[in-house]
Amino acid sequence: MASPLHQFEITPIIPIEVAGTDLSFTNSALFMIIASGLVAVFLIWSMRKSTLVPGRFQSMAELSYEMVAGMVRDNVGDEGRGYFPFVFTLFMFVLFGNLLGLIPGGFTFTSHIAVTFTMAAIIFLAVTVIGIYRHGFHFLRLFFPEGAPWWTAPILVPIELVSYLSRPISLSVRLFANMTVGHVLLKVIAGFVISLGSIFFLLGVFPLLALVGITVLEFLVAAIQAYVFAILTCIYLHDAIHLH
Repeated sequence: MASPLHQFEITPIIPIEVAGTDLSFTNSALFMIIASGLVAVFLIWSMRKSTLVPGRFQSMAELSYEMVAGMVRDNVGDEGRGYFPFVFTLFMFVLFGNLLGLIPGGFTFTSHIAVTFTMAAIIFLAVTVIGIYRHGFHFLRLFFPEGAPWWTAPILVPIELVSYLSRPISLSVRLFANMTVGHVLLKVIAGFVISLGSIFFLLGVFPLLALVGITVLEFLVAAIQAYVFAILTCIYLHDAIHLH
């Protein structure tokens, strides 16, 4: 039986090497393209014939749009409208990436820290640049809240600085860990179904029921993690735009 970690193995599809650097097109890159394509197809297909009374797919597209729009409005404010396309794209990309991994034969690229940290690092750098562009050196007030006594600076500044610099780590690890643990658990329980069922088929019923329940839960986790990733991005944007 394959290891539960085998499902996370990155394999090259088109080997590419440039100046000794491996730039191969991998299964991870393939599923990122598939996720992006599915998002585009879903949104275009859903809205190709929009009606006053929406159908099933149009309702799903509009619900996604309204949810993210509300998220940006509530957490960033009116000044966050310009960043809505970025947050919406991020949410849909992570959501479809999470869901693709739950399809048999699929690959969960969001279960790799290299992928999640890259996205988190881009968000972190973008938010920092936005903050500096909007506030200049006053952006440094983010590390020393307005109204705090000056003598607390030696304590507050290092704490706020470490908290700020740890954002890409916490944001990436949260998504990576949740997706990895869930898929490993599914693989382990699936192994119990096969092992116990091969002894006596009734013995495999209980782990099978647990597998079905956890699979349903994983679909919920996939959506929640995409939501959390997007809403934390909104919170970081709020801090950059409004400071504390």
